[in-house]
Amino acid sequence: QVQVVESGGGLVQPGGSLTLSCKVSGMSISMYAMVWYRQAPGKEREMVARIDRYGNRFSGDDVKGRFTISRDNAKNTMALQMNSLRPEDTAVYFCNADHPHPFPWGQGTQVIVAS
Repeated sequence: QVQVVESGGGLVQPGGSLTLSCKVSGMSISMYAMVWYRQAPGKEREMVARIDRYGNRFSGDDVKGRFTISRDNAKNTMALQMNSLRPEDTAVYFCNADHPHPFPWGQGTQVIVAS
């Protein structure tokens, strides 16, 4: 049974930093491109950053230069280092495989950026 667990969210002031973690169990992530998504209140889920199986990274324009995605296939984990956070980064953050049949969605981790 595949399980995805996101963690590391919290309340942070504008300009602050957080590191989110994603742990997948029951399936190796090594063959998958992996993605961090976020969903803000009243908005659709959007892709934040993507890392393919070779370590090539893509970040959305909104977060480019501020967020860094990484993965550790040996630990079956993925991370999102978020710097220079802005109030508009407030959302629930999810991770999953970039695949037509993704893993079961986790609960996500809430990030709130406010002073």
